[in-house]
Amino acid sequence: MGVHYSKCPACGAVRDSDDDSPKDRCPACGIVFKQWLKSQLQEEQRRQERKIRFRKLPNAVISKSPSRLVSLLETLFYVKPQPDRLIWSGQLLLYVLFLIWGWQFLNMPMTSNQVGNSFMHNINLVFHEAGHVIFMLLGDFMHVLGGSLGQLIMPLIILFALLIKNHDTFGASIALWWLGQSLMDLAPYINDARAGQLMLLGGVTGMDAPDYHDWHNLLERLGWLAYDHGIARFVDSMGVILMLLAFLWGALILYLEYKR
Repeated sequence: MGVHYSKCPACGAVRDSDDDSPKDRCPACGIVFKQWLKSQLQEEQRRQERKIRFRKLPNAVISKSPSRLVSLLETLFYVKPQPDRLIWSGQLLLYVLFLIWGWQFLNMPMTSNQVGNSFMHNINLVFHEAGHVIFMLLGDFMHVLGGSLGQLIMPLIILFALLIKNHDTFGASIALWWLGQSLMDLAPYINDARAGQLMLLGGVTGMDAPDYHDWHNLLERLGWLAYDHGIARFVDSMGVILMLLAFLWGALILYLEYKR
């Protein structure tokens, strides 16, 4: 049986008494009432599910928080009403693996470039080189910077896709881990801007071909070449912070799922 409205709930248009168009849709905006009602019910269900995760929070905290902050927290700490225990066990195993792997990265001195010999470096390198190609349309400076942007943008895209589209908060925490690791992967390259000792693609070093070294090229243009070590330490520190936040985020999601 179709759903009928004399006044459209979406646009507010009122159906004329002599209107012979299909009664299950609005003659003005064209929405199908049954589909509109279904979408509203689904949205209400999602809102109710998001509220469940805050039952452990003090009411005073929620009542005093701005609505946008509450909405952000609901998004960041969303868990399904009835998590699958088998999936939860798999997530726990994955968390432990990434915790151990991440701890190894955290203990690698940035100046040693041990991170450059890791498996993750090969993954980051693919998106680094793709970034050069994508950003070359925006001019030479962005072409050079695009490599570094590429290896940072990809985990960001995955993070937001998992968080916003899939409501997969645990998966998003893994993507945040990757973003932190990618920053740590980038730091030794920045640190090498003046020294030019790292071996680059093509079998040359920055000393052999300074213009071939992205960060020598970029920092020299900006007049910041003397600050390469400081910039590298900052980028590495940001990577460490993001990875630690990823560990904390993932652990909280696992805890909230377990308590369900």
